[in-house]
Formats: sequence, structure tokens, C-alpha cells
Amino acid sequence: MASTSLELSRQFSSFSGTDIRVVIGGETLGSIQALSFAVQREKGPVYVMGSADPLSFSRGKRGIAGTMITLMLDRHPLLKAPFSSMKFVADNGEIYPVAGNIQDAANTADLELVGNENFTAGDISANYTVMNAWYLDQLPPMDFVVIGANEYGNAATMRIYGAEYLNEGSGFSVDDMVIENQTTYICRAVLPWEPLGSWDLDTGDFVPFV
Repeated sequence: MASTSLELSRQFSSFSGTDIRVVIGGETLGSIQALSFAVQREKGPVYVMGSADPLSFSRGKRGIAGTMITLMLDRHPLLKAPFSSMKFVADNGEIYPVAGNIQDAANTADLELVGNENFTAGDISANYTVMNAWYLDQLPPMDFVVIGANEYGNAATMRIYGAEYLNEGSGFSVDDMVIENQTTYICRAVLPWEPLGSWDLDTGDFVPFV
């Protein structure tokens, strides 16, 4: 039996959104508002003549996908850590937007080529350039490390492996208090929530879960 209310509370730990951080590439994604995932798998019934009920179920492909919502403060998430340090290999023939004078509202964005549009057959590497992404779907695969720690001193973690962004959308209106950036992603695997351990509130030491 627990001797105090605190010890009883620590036996049944829970975490809310205010207790959770998302770490990508060693950097905390500070503008994230929500993260979700769903695991789906194809399964189909197997029928034979003479029976209206399936004899068994055939198992097929599995897919894992989810959504992420970030808050747009004064710049797009691509311009902040951890995404700002991620690069990809761009074809020199690709077109990307470049802001001219951003303080001049009459100056629209210019479209520029990554490099020389003409293909160089004698040097394959000359046809590609390593650049910062200008769309989230250009980012390389990444892992999401989710860490939860509540005020009772309990900690837990989950992980999403090999995530790649698919879709991105945003918008704003007179009724919106904040501007959200909504994205969808797919991934290779999900490590479910596991306890990390807890802090000793008397000594301040962290005791890993065994």
C-alpha cells in the first residue's frame, strides 16, 4: 500500500500535451502543436462454396501514416531547426522560388534554376546540387523521438522511425487566432510508449525503469 497520495499518484502515470516534447535530429521541435499516427493493414476474408461465412482471413500489406501540426510564428518550419540543416540532392533543372527584396511588396518572388539546365554527360555529378529543401516533401527520412515527463516525476517515450512528409497545407482567415501548418507523413515503424523511469523527488536523481 502506498503511504502517501504522491506515491499513489506515481503508480498510475499519465501524460498530456503539455508534458510532451518531440525531438528530431537532436533538436526539439518547439512549434509543434499535435502529432498523430495510425497503423493500417490489408486483411481480407477467404470464402469457399457452400458457406456464407469466411473460413479465414488473409493478411496483406501494412501501412503507417500520421499527421503533424506546427504553429507558424514568424517563419516557415523549413527555416528553423531541425529542418534548416537538412539537405537533399536537387536536379539542376529544377525550378525553385527565390525572394527578391522581401521589404518591397511590389517585388514578387523570382523563379530560378538550381544550376546549369544543360545535361553534362561527361560528368554525371555536375548535373546535381546539394541544397536546402524548399518543400517539406524534399526532406530525407527522419525519426521522431517523443518524450513525456509529468510533474509527478514519471517519464516515458515513443518513437516513429523513417518518417517522410507527404502533404502540407496552411491557411489563414480573419477568424483564426493562430496560423497552423498541417502536414501528413508516412513511416516505416512505430515504437509504442515505454516507461523511461522517474525522478526521486527527495534527492533529484533520475531512476531508470528496469
